Amino acid sequence: MRVLMLSTPFPTHFTPMVPLAWALRGAGHEVTVAAQPDVTDAARAAGISAVDIGDRFHGLDVLQRHLPDGVRPLELMGPTPPEKMAGTTKLWETHARYLVSSYLEFARGWGPDLIVSEQMELAGQLVAGALGIPSVQHRWGVDPLSGPSRASARNFLYGTAERLGLDGLPDPTLLLDPCPPALRHPSAAPGAPIGYVPFNGTGTVPDWLHQPAADGVRRVVVCLGRQTLVLNGTGLYRSIIAAFEGLENVEAVVTADAAFHAGFGQLPANVTVVEPVPLNLFLRDCDAVIHHGGANTTLTACSFGLPQVVLPQIVDQFASAELLAAAGAARVLGEAAPQNDPAQVREAIRDVLDDPRYLKCAGELGADMAGMPSPAGVVGDLERLVAAA
Repeated sequence: MRVLMLSTPFPTHFTPMVPLAWALRGAGHEVTVAAQPDVTDAARAAGISAVDIGDRFHGLDVLQRHLPDGVRPLELMGPTPPEKMAGTTKLWETHARYLVSSYLEFARGWGPDLIVSEQMELAGQLVAGALGIPSVQHRWGVDPLSGPSRASARNFLYGTAERLGLDGLPDPTLLLDPCPPALRHPSAAPGAPIGYVPFNGTGTVPDWLHQPAADGVRRVVVCLGRQTLVLNGTGLYRSIIAAFEGLENVEAVVTADAAFHAGFGQLPANVTVVEPVPLNLFLRDCDAVIHHGGANTTLTACSFGLPQVVLPQIVDQFASAELLAAAGAARVLGEAAPQNDPAQVREAIRDVLDDPRYLKCAGELGADMAGMPSPAGVVGDLERLVAAA
């Protein structure tokens, strides 16, 4: 069968679908990604065929233009409360309205049997409805967005759907959810489980990975994604780095683009700063993770059974952090003030390393994820979905 994958123009929105694309290809099916270059670059790097639809999106422009110098989104706007989640997805409703005709033009020429889109790419359901084929929606991870925003999307895209000969925005034929039960958001509609295969982009195994931590030394990795630093996060990194000063028998590996390294100042002796490396290449040699609550980072850390310190910055990251804390796998610093205080960050690091309950709960999350059906196992379900259409 031919499978068309669609994604909103952030690579991190697309990467959770990569293992399913690989599984489909491994089963002999044809897969093509149609998206803006922000995503097709990532698709081709992962070995997946892709076609460019439209121009590069430059998604961070939307956030950067409103930020004063040196101020992070969290410092400007505070945490995103649950009641505001629906409003944060308006951009993707507009995105779907204006790109659906381009997606549909390509799809009519290519002839897919199935469309798979990530949770915010609403055009996938419209294109599938217009073509009369099944659609699959693949969540990134913890999903506090899709449920609250569905009514708004139905209203905003009603006219678009009607012009395509539809009664309204269709529901996906199948919803795939990579979250273990403890991390499924209460507002999210039930979905079919799909095992999370850690994939955080392509890269080379770094030389430092061949030098394991000394006996008795615990390694903590700091990874706040690529957006945090671009959105004025240098000060936050300095606070986290300073938190490792004086922590005995602990070493930190901090991942950050080289352009930001000079802004971190003098490093404690137990801190090493490296350029970004896909987490799945080295987490098995780590003891804990400090991160921002991004969907991919969250599930990757969980799949390795690691305790976490979560410093959420924007939108759905706060929900991820809260659910991790409720599951007992993480300490969360959800406000700007404690995040900017090295003493409070240091206390959180000590807590997750020294209290065995965090490791136990994180291991239970990892075991639950390991028991979910693999993407290869889900391929059969998709084949039956298409056969029944």
